[in-house]
Amino acid sequence: MNKGILLTIFLAAVWSCCSLNGRAQSLSEYRDRLADPAPGDANRARVTVVEHASAAEAVRRAAAGERGEWRFKGYRVCIFFDNGQNARAEAEAARELFAQTYPETSVYIAYNAPYFTVTVGDCVTVEEAIILMGRIRGTFPKAFPRSEMLTLADLLKKS
Repeated sequence: MNKGILLTIFLAAVWSCCSLNGRAQSLSEYRDRLADPAPGDANRARVTVVEHASAAEAVRRAAAGERGEWRFKGYRVCIFFDNGQNARAEAEAARELFAQTYPETSVYIAYNAPYFTVTVGDCVTVEEAIILMGRIRGTFPKAFPRSEMLTLADLLKKS
């Protein structure tokens, strides 16, 4: 199942990021281009692309705007976690400081009674979260990686 999710994410990223002659291309156009990369070359290699059924469905749903439904285990880095009397204000301050310091990285604030939590990043692997944690430790020395449920939309909004 984990391979299917990663394949889904890969195909969705390829679908959203690739273009052909300055315009967006469909998955079938990309598959055709991948299968025949150099039409004029006599020594060209031939690639067969096999699509997992759930990956094709994920790409179809993402194209239709149903990105939020696909949830999978990912990681974020927690930079604030507290339930004190001033926790809401402190969480907002942490979110604002992070957004100003690292504008290219997503930041999320949540309240799960009784804690306010500020998490950052959309990491597919724990290694990616640890690298992000290392980058921000100078500003947020108590940061730690934590498991979160991510959506396909979380990953697609990066591009």
